[in-house]
Amino acid sequence: MAEAPARRTETSTTLLDAAQKVLRQNGYAGLSTRDVAAAAGVPLSQIHYHFGSKLGLVLALFEYLNARLLDRQNALFRDPELKLSEQWDRACDYLDDDIASGYVRVLQELIAASWTDAEVATVTRAGIKGWIDLITELVRRAEREFGGLGPFTAEEVAALIANLFIGAESQFLLGLEKKDVPVRQALRRVGDLIRVAESASRQR
Repeated sequence: MAEAPARRTETSTTLLDAAQKVLRQNGYAGLSTRDVAAAAGVPLSQIHYHFGSKLGLVLALFEYLNARLLDRQNALFRDPELKLSEQWDRACDYLDDDIASGYVRVLQELIAASWTDAEVATVTRAGIKGWIDLITELVRRAEREFGGLGPFTAEEVAALIANLFIGAESQFLLGLEKKDVPVRQALRRVGDLIRVAESASRQR
């Protein structure tokens, strides 16, 4: 059985960091626990001791990374000094960071694995749902600030935003930006639309 986050040791954290590196390089299908142990500089038996299996390791990695990113997003969305448009800009900056760190690759690999593995799907859904819940809170703030969301509920807008970012991640990993598809640039343009709405709201 995988180790609970609250009981995580220095060795298990080292293994998770190594797993992130190997997964980013080789993908989920090419992830070898032997490679992870070698990258971490620990015996292979330590993976089985801390995580039980390759699957347990990958799921623990996702929960480890996702918890850190949810804390980061929560701090961003609750910052009273930032306008909504500035928070959107910062979220786009975070996407760039998450691509560079390998988190986006981990998430997309697990989404694909979730289609055929119910255990992976349970953990991945919970992680994404936590992110959508944070976005929903932010959209409710926008609803109050702008006086409504047209025909959409806050939950519907949050779902669309999640789809925008997860879709952008997928398209980026597919290499579409190299084929002149402005994946991340289009996301940043949404910030410009929010600025227009903020300006109109101030003039009312």
